[in-house]
Amino acid sequence: MKLLMSLMLGGIVILSTLSCTKQQVGSVSGAVVGGVIGDQFGGGAGKVAATIGGTIVGGAVGNRVGKSLDQQDEQEKLNCNAG
Repeated sequence: MKLLMSLMLGGIVILSTLSCTKQQVGSVSGAVVGGVIGDQFGGGAGKVAATIGGTIVGGAVGNRVGKSLDQQDEQEKLNCNAG
């Protein structure tokens, strides 16, 4: 489990250094974190369902946060170019 988490977090770090948007990085990061959190609950099929649910919810939340950050960045660029 620790190895899997380390690999996933390493993937997030690599993504953040590429030319990805914050929305993309947020989606992946959120999905990983949500999946790890979801994996802590249930047992058997319930654990699998909780992991999948956590991945979906985490990805959606990360997507929203990243999209908001991208919009703020775009607005700052527009403000700098206008002034």
